[in-house]
Amino acid sequence: MTHTPSPSAAPSSAPAPASTPASASAGAVRDSARFLRLVLRVDSASTAVMGVVLIAAAAPLGSATGMPVAFAVAFGIFQMGGAASLALIAGYPVIPPALALTVVAVNGLCAVGCVVTAFADFVPLTGFGVVFMLIGALIVTVCTALQYAGLRRMTAAARA
Repeated sequence: MTHTPSPSAAPSSAPAPASTPASASAGAVRDSARFLRLVLRVDSASTAVMGVVLIAAAAPLGSATGMPVAFAVAFGIFQMGGAASLALIAGYPVIPPALALTVVAVNGLCAVGCVVTAFADFVPLTGFGVVFMLIGALIVTVCTALQYAGLRRMTAAARA
């Protein structure tokens, strides 16, 4: 008795998808960076909004907070540059861990800078201005902590 293979058991002539260890690991790292990428994008968007507000409403915001207009505009321009940098990093196919660590460090310094600005008398802030800067420090601190968590998740997956 001769056995003929059934059509479903016939070998496929379609080539198998190419998968190399490098491309597989890059895909795993990219997937593991998804949380970090999301946090970077949210930070970028919120930083851009704050930068626009500081620039567009420098005079009225200055009256309410005590920030000189030049300080508010300069701070807003700094925020816009930071937002662009964060968006650029979030768009990288593979986020370099050293670059993500730099984001964490710079955000940490910005949070400290907001607290120092709130309490040092080099900018004549009103009570509302102090609260404004402290809320900014809190938001930046939360973003920093989330970015650090995303960085740890990404690097842990790369080691696994």
